[in-house]
Amino acid sequence: MLRFLGLISPFFFWGTAMIVMKAVLPATGPWFVGAFRLIPAGLLVLAAALALGRPQPRSWRAWLGILLFALVDGTLFQGFLVTGLTRTQAGLGSVMIDSQPLAVALLAWWLYGEVIGLWGWLGLALGITGIGMIALSPEEWLHGFNLWGHGEWWMLLAALAMAVGTVMMRWLSRWADPLVATGWHMVLGGVPLLALSVVQEGPVWQHLSQWDWLGLAYTTVLGSAASYGLFFYLAAKGNLTSLSALTFLTPVFALTFGAWFLGESLTTWQWAGVLLTLVSITVINQRHRLQPAQPAPVAEPAPVPVPVSVESRP
Repeated sequence: MLRFLGLISPFFFWGTAMIVMKAVLPATGPWFVGAFRLIPAGLLVLAAALALGRPQPRSWRAWLGILLFALVDGTLFQGFLVTGLTRTQAGLGSVMIDSQPLAVALLAWWLYGEVIGLWGWLGLALGITGIGMIALSPEEWLHGFNLWGHGEWWMLLAALAMAVGTVMMRWLSRWADPLVATGWHMVLGGVPLLALSVVQEGPVWQHLSQWDWLGLAYTTVLGSAASYGLFFYLAAKGNLTSLSALTFLTPVFALTFGAWFLGESLTTWQWAGVLLTLVSITVINQRHRLQPAQPAPVAEPAPVPVPVSVESRP
């Protein structure tokens, strides 16, 4: 039982953190919430890396890679996320965020030549259809829509930024320890959001209650630092395919707790889109198991060498 709880805990923390952030946003500003979720969590990850004896970056390539990683997976990801949260429901936003395996599959196919296969392309098609149904009603599809007025599209941009960051980690790990890079990218990625908060929002922390601070602490400690640490630990010790298949639990938790605590509800059309998106994520994660094994090519017999006499050589 404890092993099962440990296995699903990162996805529980990620899903419920979305609900807490949505609840705290009316009392403060989105830039402050994004910065507060990143910077303290990054410092906690760096402290854990120091305790584990992980090496700090030393080369200019490592620091340049971390800065790029911080911009994409830190500043842009959290910036798009908090912007989207101000315009949409937390449960729907979580579904859009967790559609990033679809973008990761496409980027890995384009950049690294990874095989998508028939099941993978089917999953991508289902995912694109589901995302479109979540973000836009049938009437908007027929009569037009304002793209940026929908928070779901900001969430989709956040998912794309997260997908690019996921692909970048393979490249960055050549020069920097992944755990250390994760900590630094959270700290550095939160600095621009903190600067935006100071300039545009002012001292918004003055309006936070004790419960708001407790919620922010939850999103920082459990929703960021602990969940990332648990996920990396489980990924190192367990089966990656089985672990990635649990990704769909994050929006399930977010949708459930969003309905319970925030009174969020979905239309039948949106529920159909959620179902299609969750099915597509599962198909993408399991495509290598679903794809039939290709028979190994039969090796041709090696040609029999013809003996050559010393006299016949040129």
